[in-house]
Amino acid sequence: MPDTTDDLRLKAKKILIVDDDSEVRAAIDHALQAEGALTQTCGDGNTAVRIVESDPPDLVVLDMMLPKRSGFLVLEKIKRFEVCPKVVMVTANEGKRHQEYAEALGVDGYLHKPVRMERLIAEVESLL
Repeated sequence: MPDTTDDLRLKAKKILIVDDDSEVRAAIDHALQAEGALTQTCGDGNTAVRIVESDPPDLVVLDMMLPKRSGFLVLEKIKRFEVCPKVVMVTANEGKRHQEYAEALGVDGYLHKPVRMERLIAEVESLL
């Protein structure tokens, strides 16, 4: 854990966390805030698209399996926006086909659940 605000790896970076599991959302939120990120969270795909459209974050941590609109459809939609954040997809799905599809849609990072928070933070930091 960083000692001072100068050591925060994600200081003032706006990050949207999208996951339908409130415990996963809270864990990621806590880990990113501890690194200085300004976070916002939501639990479904439609809300995620609205947030990105109205107040674009620097990065989106995106679950694949979401209610109302899948992570793939969210990714496809937000990658078409003029102001387009980086996107890290986090999923429990092990299939290579899903990863290849996400990459074809323009995903910037792809991690498998359960993901260690340090690994997620490192991925987010490298993209920003």
